[in-house]
Amino acid sequence: MEYNIALLKGDGIGPEIVDSAVAVLEKVADKFGHKFNFTPYLIGGCAIDAAGMPLPQETIDGCLASDSVLLGAVGGPQWDDQPGERRPEKALLGIRSALGLYTNLRPARLYPALRSASPLKDEIVGKGFDLMIVRELTGGIYFGDRGYRDGKYGREAFDTEAYSVTEIERIGRVAFDSAMKRSKRLCSIDKANVLESSRLWRKVMHELSVEYPEVAYTDMFVDNAAMQLVRDPSQFDVIVTSNMFGDILSDEASQITGSIGMLASASLGASTRGMYEPIHGSAPDIAGQNKANPLATILSGAMMLRYSFSLSAEADCIEDAVNSVLNKGYRTADIIGDSTASPISCTEMTDKVLSEL
Repeated sequence: MEYNIALLKGDGIGPEIVDSAVAVLEKVADKFGHKFNFTPYLIGGCAIDAAGMPLPQETIDGCLASDSVLLGAVGGPQWDDQPGERRPEKALLGIRSALGLYTNLRPARLYPALRSASPLKDEIVGKGFDLMIVRELTGGIYFGDRGYRDGKYGREAFDTEAYSVTEIERIGRVAFDSAMKRSKRLCSIDKANVLESSRLWRKVMHELSVEYPEVAYTDMFVDNAAMQLVRDPSQFDVIVTSNMFGDILSDEASQITGSIGMLASASLGASTRGMYEPIHGSAPDIAGQNKANPLATILSGAMMLRYSFSLSAEADCIEDAVNSVLNKGYRTADIIGDSTASPISCTEMTDKVLSEL
């Protein structure tokens, strides 16, 4: 099989970790007889420097013409003085919208080998956990009306949270379908005791649950969910929630796995084309130092093979290789935990995964 993949390396450690994922994907292609064609495009701060905007039209067109997209990270302090519409992070919202990517899948799994790196007590995470956060990606407060106005106390800023029945239904179906493929447990997170948008969210989700009688469905307020994730993460299987709540809870879930550097993600829409990226940021403090953890980006590549290309055996091969490397005790600095081993570099970790393949 032959596939065209757009590479959005971005800023900070983005180029390093994307290069690692490309090396792994090329090894898998050789192993299984596939061909992956990689084409780089600009996004984020590097696009501002080169083209004067964070998301050039050439990048959008290139991604639309590709079978899938692999993204590194965007942003850095050198672009902090840019106005809101020209900030590097604005490109992420723009490319998701342009590609019609309304679903974000964020798995959070505690690898047995990384149990000591988790900040939670062993009696909490000793049995491990493996959950999937399904986050709505193109609606809610990040895409609502915003601006400045004269308010009760003078000048004020506002951002608007709004969700339609259609937006809730389509993300809800993705969540229920995901639960059906796992252990058939789904928890919907909202703030229906305060927010009108959450009350509609809960109503629509309850209506959808009737269509999935095999799924054990529950609701939970977002503040309670944040507490429950650290009290007993194993109680969750699939979580579905809004854009902002999902953004926050998925980062919390990543930290209790031991490192944000271990979590991959998939952004999907109505077609098989998706955008795959690690959930961590551009880490400008270690950019160019060969210290970054490439595993989240490598695992994002595995998700691309699974969800966009239906290459499950190939995805399993990558995931098994990562697991094997961790079981052998190899660690980058962010997942060293209480290990007595010395941390290895980004390229060294990539080489270890390649060796396992």
